[in-house]
Amino acid sequence: MTRVARIMSVKERLYHCEDPAVWRALHAKYWSVLEAKAAVKGKNAGKLLQLDKWFQEELPAAISARSERSLTHAELVKIMEWKLTKGKFRPRLQQLIGSNSEEAVQSSTSKAFGLMPDVQAAITELCKLKGVGPATASAVLVAGAPGEVAFMADEAVESIAELRPVEYTAKHYALFLQKILNKSSRLNKVDGQRDWTPHRVEQCLWAWAVANQIQPSLLQELSLMDATHTVANQKPGKRKTADEKPSKRRKTERS
Repeated sequence: MTRVARIMSVKERLYHCEDPAVWRALHAKYWSVLEAKAAVKGKNAGKLLQLDKWFQEELPAAISARSERSLTHAELVKIMEWKLTKGKFRPRLQQLIGSNSEEAVQSSTSKAFGLMPDVQAAITELCKLKGVGPATASAVLVAGAPGEVAFMADEAVESIAELRPVEYTAKHYALFLQKILNKSSRLNKVDGQRDWTPHRVEQCLWAWAVANQIQPSLLQELSLMDATHTVANQKPGKRKTADEKPSKRRKTERS
């Protein structure tokens, strides 16, 4: 193993993996990783599992059943609850989201979905709502267009060295989404099932990062030799610098 391969952080290994079998095996572990994450939360364990099931399954079905894609005020509030339960809790964001009117939420979300596939225009529209930044806006869009958008989860963004530290800006989200779109496209070229979407890729990156943090045993049977080989054959450069510097995340109230 070369020195370049050795300095590759654990965070990056999945993103550089080109083996669809590894990605598919990891995606199958998403719920197991979520359960492990929920167990760490103790009394909120059941809440996280229920909210994630709602976000991944029930909400997309509800949106697609409507004549015009949009969210209700209650759904936007619940998306924020899901986001804060799964990630870092920031009570002020919950308060800000709740202060939006029903009319404002339905109007803005309807306009945003109507602007798709122009993701950046849709993000800009959603950010007009109180308490909504690019990360929350990406969650809204994922609920209605999972085949086009990825959720801006900290863990997924941080798995890509060039995107560390995380910045909660539309520009940073655009860079992240392009990386995810590129990866989903490459996976669909080598995977016969060709069912990779940006959201599925992002889910895998989240599961990889979280499992490595709290329960690495969930990943024991996964082989990432392809990822090691890929990085080992790259020229050393910015990646080394990014890996050696401690990550300092820029925090904003709107995310």
